[in-house]
Amino acid sequence: MFVCGDSKHPSSAFLHPFLCLSQAMCQNLGDLHVSGPLKDMNFSVPEGGGVRFIYQFTSEPPAVSFRATGEKDGIIDIVPRTGILYLNGSLDWETKAVHRLQVESLDEKGNTVKGPCAVTIYVEDINDNPPEFDQMRYTGIVRQNSRPGKPFVYVHATDRDDPSTPHAQLVYNILHHFPNPYSEMLFQIDSATGAISPSRTGSYYLDPQKQDTFTLVVTVKDMAGMTTNAFTSSTDVIITVKESLWKAPSIIYIQENSTQAHPVNISQVHSNEQDVIYDIFEKEKLPRLPFSIDQNGVIYVTEPLDREEKDTYNFFVVTKDNEGELVDKPLEIHVSVEDINDNPPVCQKALTVIEVQENEGGGSNIGTLLATDRDQEDTLNSRLQYKIESQVPDVPASNLFFIQQDTGILQLTGRSLSKRIASNYSLKVLVTDPVFQTICDVQIHVIDINDQIPIFEKSDYHNVTVAEDLPVGTVILEIKATDGDEPGTGSSYIIYQVKEGDPNNTFFIETDSDTNRGFVRINKALDFETVPVYNLVINATNPEPLVSGVQYNSSSLALFKVFVTDVDEPPVFRETFYKGEVSEDVPVNTLIMMVEAYDPEGDTVRYSLEGDVRKWLRIDSTTGQVYTASTLDREQQAKYTVNVVASELTQKSKTTLMLQLLDVNDNPPQLAKGYTNFFCYPLSGGEKALIQATDADEQHYYSTFTFSLFDDMNTRNNWEISKVNATHAYLSPKHTNFEEKVYNVPVIINDNGKPPLEGKVNVEVNICKCSSEKSCFIEVERQHSWPTAGQAIGLLIGVLLIIGMSIFLIDMKSGL
Repeated sequence: MFVCGDSKHPSSAFLHPFLCLSQAMCQNLGDLHVSGPLKDMNFSVPEGGGVRFIYQFTSEPPAVSFRATGEKDGIIDIVPRTGILYLNGSLDWETKAVHRLQVESLDEKGNTVKGPCAVTIYVEDINDNPPEFDQMRYTGIVRQNSRPGKPFVYVHATDRDDPSTPHAQLVYNILHHFPNPYSEMLFQIDSATGAISPSRTGSYYLDPQKQDTFTLVVTVKDMAGMTTNAFTSSTDVIITVKESLWKAPSIIYIQENSTQAHPVNISQVHSNEQDVIYDIFEKEKLPRLPFSIDQNGVIYVTEPLDREEKDTYNFFVVTKDNEGELVDKPLEIHVSVEDINDNPPVCQKALTVIEVQENEGGGSNIGTLLATDRDQEDTLNSRLQYKIESQVPDVPASNLFFIQQDTGILQLTGRSLSKRIASNYSLKVLVTDPVFQTICDVQIHVIDINDQIPIFEKSDYHNVTVAEDLPVGTVILEIKATDGDEPGTGSSYIIYQVKEGDPNNTFFIETDSDTNRGFVRINKALDFETVPVYNLVINATNPEPLVSGVQYNSSSLALFKVFVTDVDEPPVFRETFYKGEVSEDVPVNTLIMMVEAYDPEGDTVRYSLEGDVRKWLRIDSTTGQVYTASTLDREQQAKYTVNVVASELTQKSKTTLMLQLLDVNDNPPQLAKGYTNFFCYPLSGGEKALIQATDADEQHYYSTFTFSLFDDMNTRNNWEISKVNATHAYLSPKHTNFEEKVYNVPVIINDNGKPPLEGKVNVEVNICKCSSEKSCFIEVERQHSWPTAGQAIGLLIGVLLIIGMSIFLIDMKSGL
C-alpha cells in the first residue's frame, strides 16, 4: 500500500506530478470526513478554484487500487493507490456543467473487485460573466402624446452564467437621460423586460417641435441588481420623437338635408398605436347619434342632418385595446351643420291688426308686420323682404300704405285716412326669401281721432270712511267717467290715476274695459295712527294722445276724501325675533336683554313670559328687561326658547326669544359607561384594559384628557396607566400575583378646560376564572338554587290561600 510521503513506493513515479497535492491532503483527511467506501455518488463542485481534493474512496480487501473512467476531460482523476478523487485544474460551468465518471476498485492483478460505480460531478456556477447587450446601440421612435407605459423599443442582454441562479438574473435601468429638461424623466424602463416607454411626464411633455431626439444610457446588472459587486454593462438608446398622429380634425362642416347615399365619410383619425379598436363616446345625451366610426378610424355621418333641428354636434372618439382599456386620450370632434334655404318665411300672426287714427299724417309709422324664417340667422337664406301685393278697398287711392322692404314697417303715404270713406283696409303682403315666398294678411282699422276728453259723472264723490284693518285689495269706491270718442278704441278707453293726495301709492284704480268704470282699491295697509285722512284728486285720461288743440281740463278730475277709522290693534314688537347669548354660569338676576313693543293706539304695554318650563327667566312687566331667575345649565338645554307676550287692555301679541347658552367648564371628566373590565385568573402578564373618558361639557373643553393613578402606595405598587390617545388609556396590572376578586382602581382624570377640572373615578376590574371562550365564568353555588325549608313552607301556604280565595269567589257568583 502506498503511504503518503514514501518516495520509495513503486508507484511514486506515477504520482510524482501530484505529490504535493497528496501530501497536503494526507495531513487533513482525518479531519474533513470526506472519505468512504466505493459506491454511486454525486458531488457539487464550484467552478474555478484550480487544483483541489474532492473525495477519497476507501478500499475494501482484496481491492488495492482504483480506476476512474468517463468524462474526465483532463481535469478530473483519481489516485489509484489512495482512491483520492481530485481536480488538477479548474472546472468551467459554461464549458461543461456535468461530468459523469465510472470508478471501480481493483485487486493486485488488476481485476475489478467492486464497480464500476457512477460518480457524477455537478459544476456549480459562480458569477464570473458580465451581462452583454445584443446590440451596441438601439434606436426607437415614439409619437407625441403616446400612452404612458406603452413600450416602443426593447433592449435585451444575456449572461453566460447559470440562468437558474441570481448570477444571470438581469435588471435594467436608465442611468442617464440626455437632454433632461424636466425634474422627472420622460422615459421609463421595465426592469425585468427592458421595455422602454414614455413616462406620464413624457406622455404630456414630449413635443418634436421642442426636442426631437433623446439619448438614454441604459444599464443592465446581474445578481438581480441586489449586490454592490454585481457586473454591470451599458448601451445607448437613441430615441426620435415624431408628431402625434392622434389629432382631432378641425371643425367638420356638413350641409343639411344631403341627398347622398348614407353613411358618408366625413373625416378620419389615426391612433399612435397599432391594432386598436375605435369607438364613439357621446358628449350629449341625444335620442340618437347620427355618426359612426370604423376600425380604420374613418368617421361617417349615418343619415341626413337638419340644421333647424340641431345645428352642432359634439362627441368623443376613443381608442381601446383588446381588454377595453383606453389607449389614447379621447379626441373631441366638432360638427357644424351648414344651412341650406329649405324653410319658407312664416307670418308671426295669422292676421296682423293695426289701428290708425284718421288724423295721422303722411309718412307716419303705423305698425310693423313680423315674419320669421327658420333658416340660419344672419345669412341670405333667412333674409326677408316685404312688398304690398294688394289693398282692399283701394279708395280713395290704391297706394295709401307703404311697407319698408327690409324691415316690414308700415307707413302712410301722403294723406290722412278718413273713417267716413273706409273704416277698415285689408292688405296682402308678399314676404320672400331668396327661394320661398309667403303671403301675410294685415288688417288696418281706421279709428276715430281722440278729440273728446273723459268727463266724470261727479266732480266730487265726497267722503269715504274705512277701517284701518281693511285687507289690501278691498274696493272702497266706484267711479265713472264717459268719453264721446269711438267705443272700443284707445281714444275712448279711460285710465284712472290718483293725481294728488297719495304720495305712498296707498291706493290704485282698476278700469273695467267694457264699462269704463273705475274701482278704487287699497294698495297698501292703512294705518290710522300714521295717516287718518286722505284728500285724493283723481284724473281720467286716454291711452291715445289728444288731437292738436284739445286738452284735458277740470271735467276730467274728481275729488273725494278717505277717512281712516281707528281699530284697537294689538301691540307691535320692534323686532320679530329676539336672540341672545349668555354664559351658563352667570349669576341669578343677571340682565340678559331687553324686548320692546308699542301699542299703535298709545296704550300702556305690559310684558310676560310663556313657555318658561325650566323657570330660568323672568321679565320686568313694565320695561321688558329679561333677567335670569335661576341657575342656567347648558348641559340640560343648550338652546332655551320662550315666548314673550306684550299686552294692553284688550289685545296682546307674542314673539319668540331664543337664548343660546355658552358653555363653561363646570363638569369634571367621568368614565364612559358600558365598560366591563376583567382579566382571566391566574394572570399571565401583559394584560391591559382600555378605558375611555367623557365630559358633559362642549367638546372644546374636553378635546384632551390626562390620566393618572390615585397617589397611594397600594395603587401605584399594583397598577399602572398609559395614555392611548386624547380620550382613551390602558390600565394594566404591574404583576401577576393577584387574587381572584373584584378590584376598584382609583384613577384621576383631568380635562383641559379653562379652568381645568379633575375627576376621581374607580375603575372596576374583575379578576376571575375564564371559560374556554375567554369570558368571565361565575360559578353558581348549590344553596342558591333551592329554597330553604322555611321558604318552601311559605310558598305552599301562599298557593293554598290563592286556591281558597278562588273557590270562595266561584261560590259567591253561583249564589248570585
